Amino acid sequence: MTDQLMARLERNSSQPSIRDVARKARVSIASVSRVMNGHDTVGAETRERVLAAVRSLHYVPHSGARSLATQRTNVIGVLLPDLHGEFFSELIRGIDAVARQQRLQLLLSSTHGDAAELAVAIRTMRGRVDGLLVMSPHVDATLLDKNLPGGLPIVLLNSPLEDTRHSTLTIDSYRGARAMVRHLIKCGHRRIAHVAGPELNLDAQERLRGYRDEMSSAQARVAPQVLPGDFSEKSGYLAGRRLSAQPERPDAVFAANDVIAVGCMVAFREAGLRVPDDIAVAGFDDIPLASLVSPALTTVRVQIADLGRSSLEQLLLSIESPEKSRPVSRTLVPEVMVRESCGAEKPLKRRSRRQAVELP
Repeated sequence: MTDQLMARLERNSSQPSIRDVARKARVSIASVSRVMNGHDTVGAETRERVLAAVRSLHYVPHSGARSLATQRTNVIGVLLPDLHGEFFSELIRGIDAVARQQRLQLLLSSTHGDAAELAVAIRTMRGRVDGLLVMSPHVDATLLDKNLPGGLPIVLLNSPLEDTRHSTLTIDSYRGARAMVRHLIKCGHRRIAHVAGPELNLDAQERLRGYRDEMSSAQARVAPQVLPGDFSEKSGYLAGRRLSAQPERPDAVFAANDVIAVGCMVAFREAGLRVPDDIAVAGFDDIPLASLVSPALTTVRVQIADLGRSSLEQLLLSIESPEKSRPVSRTLVPEVMVRESCGAEKPLKRRSRRQAVELP
């Protein structure tokens, strides 16, 4: 049935068909199919004749027929809130590394942080993908139940949804934020401002919560100062300008991500402030740019590419063995990377300029 299906779907195509390959190689269609699918039940001579015919005719198997025969598309859907910026580039790089290794294709879509767009994107990918990787602040059980076909494997990244039906991989942003604020306090900073991320973003919420809790716990006797941001360099720049103009500037700024931190540093430089001598700056994520700016940025390292790799590896387990694999919930613990932008802890200890600080 499979070989007949392949031949029937290719018959109306202007491209060489499996029937043409079989005729040229003087073998059956079934033999061509076995060679193309890597079966070892074909003799060496027959295999070479088929491959020679494939090369001569520039034959490409019909993807539609193969999908119908195997019930697989070999495509993975990836839904992200955005595709712009180094964080998402690194995340996609990690996902793509596994996809290439497994000879899979990726179907990417950005939902722009909008619940309606997420629902549309999920519906659009139905029947086109073998599984979904989803990062969105709007994921909830109702949205998935209404838009997901039953049985489609899915892995959630940094999702607010606590659902034992789906695997989740989450960055411990709260713990990372507390560790960074603790480090800044150990460096002698007391007035520490925070430039937040988008209000509806789970990571931004957890980093803000970690900042507030650590400031309270440290009894710094200074009220927390939170400025709005949206994970963009522009929002960091505007926050940096506001802070530069204050009569009593903070000792340090903890930004919700590295891009915001870089924007702050640009504003401080324009205002004639030196980092870290006049004001310290720290970020979150450890995007590649963080170690290249001057001074190099102290930040909370998230293994972004590893997050992408791990998420697709987990999804593939669900796709290959749905009856055996069980949903898992993993929390990735980040680490503080000490660089030049925030000064050294006091009392001064000998440490490398780019030393990781373990989280308690």
